[in-house]
Amino acid sequence: MADLKLNRNTFGDEKNKGNLLNREVAFSLLDEWVKNDRLKLHMLQVGGLMKAWAISTEQADETLTWKWEMSGLLHDADWDQWPDQHCKKIIEYLESLNIDPEVIQAIASHGHIHFGVEPKTKMDKMLYAFDELSGLIHAYSLMRPTGYDGMDRKGVLKRLKEKTFAAGVSREDIHDACARAEITLEDLIDFIIQHQPSIGLI
Repeated sequence: MADLKLNRNTFGDEKNKGNLLNREVAFSLLDEWVKNDRLKLHMLQVGGLMKAWAISTEQADETLTWKWEMSGLLHDADWDQWPDQHCKKIIEYLESLNIDPEVIQAIASHGHIHFGVEPKTKMDKMLYAFDELSGLIHAYSLMRPTGYDGMDRKGVLKRLKEKTFAAGVSREDIHDACARAEITLEDLIDFIIQHQPSIGLI
């Protein structure tokens, strides 16, 4: 696997704070860069979870909510076509567009073991927290006859303990992310089960 370390800890320019892509441009970028439908759904789900969290827990206004959603929506934008440049390519692209440095920082820190960037803000930490667990819970929904309907925390916790299930999902990252975000694993599971089923269906 390529060395994905970014070898820097500052991203974007503070003078660009508040500069965000509009929704149409962000979704066009998603469609242009991500051809894998499963990956695209994952990005939509993480973006949707970030949006739901910003509204329900951060009492965010429309602009801040979109900042959170956009960070989740684009966090894996370069993984499909340029995996050896993940997430260097999307970071450099957003920097070239003078995008808010907090968005770029969140994307840069969503996998600190891989990229060498520690999550600092609540937005960073929640993106890190949602990323892996969202994928495992979606994989669990695909193996259930009723999908998300009737899914409960107990079933998710059981799958988490099965290391062969969704083996690519790092359990270590999930527990580390919960500790950093100061949220229990149980509460994070409940939040995802509540909000994820409707994301990506419209």
